[in-house]
Amino acid sequence: MRKPIAAVGATVLALSMGATNGGLAQAQRGAAPRMPAAQTTSAYNGPRTPDRKPDLNGIWQVLNSAHWNIEAHSASEGIPAGFSVVEGGTIPYQPWALAKRNENFQNRLIADPIRKCYLPGVPRATYLPFPFEITQTPKHIAVAYEFAHATRTIFLDGTAHLEDLDFWMGDARGKWDGDILVVDTVSLGDKTWFDEAGNFHSDALKVTERFTPIDATHLNYEATIDDAKVFTRPWTMSMIVYRRLEKDLELLDYECAEHVYEKLFKKPGGKP
Repeated sequence: MRKPIAAVGATVLALSMGATNGGLAQAQRGAAPRMPAAQTTSAYNGPRTPDRKPDLNGIWQVLNSAHWNIEAHSASEGIPAGFSVVEGGTIPYQPWALAKRNENFQNRLIADPIRKCYLPGVPRATYLPFPFEITQTPKHIAVAYEFAHATRTIFLDGTAHLEDLDFWMGDARGKWDGDILVVDTVSLGDKTWFDEAGNFHSDALKVTERFTPIDATHLNYEATIDDAKVFTRPWTMSMIVYRRLEKDLELLDYECAEHVYEKLFKKPGGKP
């Protein structure tokens, strides 16, 4: 019988932030520019699979505050402060899309698709405050997420993407670039957000992920976002992923129950 899941959170030092764009904190005052999470050039010398690829099998987890907001933000009730994981600090929205993001932010307690128990999509599934498990073979990589039984299959066999379909977790095709796993994901639809702060995308979204092993217990994760309907240019987020090493560790169940969110965030009569 599986054990009940415990809440997982990241503790981050509180920042003094300047707030713009409808209350979203966009800049750090007096802070030195932050370097990328890690160098993307592979110098990996950790364990390998029989086909000599880096061994990614195991349970992994991101420990940051990107789930709440991928841009820099101050702490608030239930939300830890965090640095931006977006290269350059801010997301290059088109003007109409920035206004839409700010509207999403104001309605986030009921409008976040996660609160409706929708699957988180890509790349958000990676940095939810829950672990995920990678199972690696020469022809495909399966990823199982603790949140709501979400899964992905990344095909490495050279087959083409499926066309004219929408999947909550997308259609993923991968390849190895030396020791770096590069994954292209399309067919993601427009129903998911990048975070709880209302950062969003359209059905034109294409995501290119790069999983760069640093050593046996750390990956550098990069996700390049390409969506010409919403953004002025492609942009990239990056962060470190940590291998979980606890004894007898396994994924547990996080069952999402939409009616719980209804009770928490809606007043009688259905009003927020």
